[in-house]
Amino acid sequence: MSETLSRRSFLKDTALASTEAFIAGAAPAAAAAAQAHAAAPPAATQPVALTLRVNGDAHALQLAPETTLAEALRGALGLSGTKIACDRGACSACTVWLDGRPVCSCMLLALDAEGHEVTTIEGLARGDALHPVQAAFIEHDALQCGFCTPGMVMSCAALLEHTPCPDAGQVKQALAGHLCRCGSYPHVLEAMLDLARQPRRQP
Repeated sequence: MSETLSRRSFLKDTALASTEAFIAGAAPAAAAAAQAHAAAPPAATQPVALTLRVNGDAHALQLAPETTLAEALRGALGLSGTKIACDRGACSACTVWLDGRPVCSCMLLALDAEGHEVTTIEGLARGDALHPVQAAFIEHDALQCGFCTPGMVMSCAALLEHTPCPDAGQVKQALAGHLCRCGSYPHVLEAMLDLARQPRRQP
């Protein structure tokens, strides 16, 4: 019995010593590899040429492949009406139209927008003539801090393009996914329902 215990103890001690020796030898190597990885500069991406058609105009650009449409609009094109808030498609503040359909521009690469028609909040008005949705938002005080407003206007205007007289349910559906910390939803709904009751005005 004592011999069995002694043998077990020996095997246990040997395994423990081997493990400790392995860890002691591997730790410096792992640390060195981690340090080298941290010191290595990130791989540079070369800009690519593309043409974006925005608000009726074509723009020849040179952008990094990972540039989102929202970044291109705000940075390269200076169209700051498109807001970047969550930057992950969860708040819809960055909503623009892609071929007339509302999309979150922070979730779309600028490269993927090439060959499509992009419309931003700046493209809704016609000179000094506001789009009916813009005018209704002002009339019904449907904006407070205004950060989420451009995205809401773009979604509501898209709804109006396809449904001239939307009901409350359709307006709420159009606003689904739009986050407004100021809580302006009732005013937005009132603005859209009032607009639906009026004769269709052209932007």
